[in-house]
Amino acid sequence: MPPQTTRRLPLQPFRLAYQHFRQHRVTSVVGGGGGGGGVGQTGSFALPPELAMIPAWIRAVGGAWRPCRAGGRAMPSRPLSADNGRRRSTFDVVVIGGGIVGLASARELSLRHPSLVFAVLEKEKELALHQSGHNSGVIHSGIYYTPGSLKAKLCVEGAVLCYEYCDQKRIPYKQCGKLIVAVEHEEIPRLKALYERGTQNNVRGLKLISPKEIQAKEPYCRGLMALDSPYTGIVNYRQVALAYAEDFQTAGGTILTEFEVEHMDMAKESAEGSKEGMKYPVVVRNSKGKEVRCRHLVSCAGLYSDRLSQISGCDPEPRIVPFRGDYLVLKPEKCYLVRGNIYPVPDPRFPFLGIHFTPRMDGNVWLGPNAVLAFKREGYKFYDFSIQDFIDAAAYSGLWKLVLKNFSYGVGEMYRACFLNAQLKQLQRIIPEVTINDIQRGPAGVRAQALDSGGNLIDDFVFDSGTGDIAARILHVRNAPSPAATSSLAIAKMIANEVEQRFKL
Repeated sequence: MPPQTTRRLPLQPFRLAYQHFRQHRVTSVVGGGGGGGGVGQTGSFALPPELAMIPAWIRAVGGAWRPCRAGGRAMPSRPLSADNGRRRSTFDVVVIGGGIVGLASARELSLRHPSLVFAVLEKEKELALHQSGHNSGVIHSGIYYTPGSLKAKLCVEGAVLCYEYCDQKRIPYKQCGKLIVAVEHEEIPRLKALYERGTQNNVRGLKLISPKEIQAKEPYCRGLMALDSPYTGIVNYRQVALAYAEDFQTAGGTILTEFEVEHMDMAKESAEGSKEGMKYPVVVRNSKGKEVRCRHLVSCAGLYSDRLSQISGCDPEPRIVPFRGDYLVLKPEKCYLVRGNIYPVPDPRFPFLGIHFTPRMDGNVWLGPNAVLAFKREGYKFYDFSIQDFIDAAAYSGLWKLVLKNFSYGVGEMYRACFLNAQLKQLQRIIPEVTINDIQRGPAGVRAQALDSGGNLIDDFVFDSGTGDIAARILHVRNAPSPAATSSLAIAKMIANEVEQRFKL
């Protein structure tokens, strides 16, 4: 373990306080504390902002730290301070969405433009709770994606940046590799095609290996041929996302949690009546009536990206259709069966990679996920249901076209979701030693899949905006499917470049 060090507190706030005591009479402000920047009720004293910030500043900098259980760097033991000690409600750029892509983008923008003021709005009490906290945790290398696509480019670049960032921040990860295993002769041509695709994408270290080499890497795995990807790894992406948030706040950014965006509008003040209305013309309100103002916005809303687009006056398509992925878990005494990531050869007729074996940073091994239509955008249980989400999905013609085109696959996934034996047969194709007594039901995640009106799943990243008063001031990340977590730092650079170009920061 690294030696314990004492966190030294910068002296600037205390120097400011000392100078104030010497130069001014001391007063105190009673009240305040609201997000709207009000001054509160004044008593006989008026404490200056430098002094008022010190208690919150001390808590944010030094008050809630503990060593990470996995070793390495320290991580906050509770969510980062919601407003970083600030009481402001006007910002140059607001990022909507406190997931890994939103936090990476906010971090990149704040580091590039230290003179500007940034905020992240997150509807939950904590950050990175949904797609960023419910995933396989794989650092993808970029094998599967069409050469020349954004997915391919950003994944290959993002994997390099992810490893470098984890090293820099001492975030634990394991570069345990991945095997994509062909178990039938008809899968071998598809496996070789994947090798060619990965090579075109400049994926590091790819090679095709024999059954004997498979056994050397994964003693319990059976296959005729495998594609070995040694650069693939695993990490806890929620820990990565929280590190992005820490960087963002250290750079002066503000994070507002429990701020569910419900409405956007242009400020009503005239130019003569309000300089604030001129400088920060966009009003963003949440479901509780609180508001912030800004010049520009970036929406990284994940499962709600289409609804945020509609709120801002942009194109409602592509729509988001939620797919739930249920995982199984190997019992602890059977985790020795798996060393690294083991994937089947994907069927090109379907948009998902198939059930795979994924080791976790905590030592567990996850099996899956499957892919079934969810009836709630954040529905992690099969019985979770939202009337609004169901009506939105059922009224969309694109969904029905998708269902008809993939009916047999969908029925099969529903069947496998209900009966463990059906999933077990798929697992035993790769590791025959797995039995029904070795597995149990595990967690689930919900994937935001973009869908067009023709019933086609959008396979690549989608970024857009619009032409209205608000639409021209917002950049939407409309589709950020896997490998968005791996690619998050590369996506952030692309978003920052786009924001700078569009909004002339």
